Amino acid sequence: MPPKEMDDVLTKLPLRIGAYVPEDLIEDWFAPGTGMNPVSKIALDNAEVYGRRFECEFKYYPERYEGVFWKFVPAM
Repeated sequence: MPPKEMDDVLTKLPLRIGAYVPEDLIEDWFAPGTGMNPVSKIALDNAEVYGRRFECEFKYYPERYEGVFWKFVPAM
């Protein structure tokens, strides 16, 4: 699981601002022991579920070796 401080970051994250997480931490936090090259689908799915708890979207960028959490932009 992510450290408690990450819960605080995502809770306070302003709209349209991202929290960037390196892929090794994504794997360690969301699917430890499943391997990392490439990042497991389980880790990515769990990261997405975790982000939704804080009304955040999550996207993994393999070319940058990181994932990004950001707040939803409400429909106008």
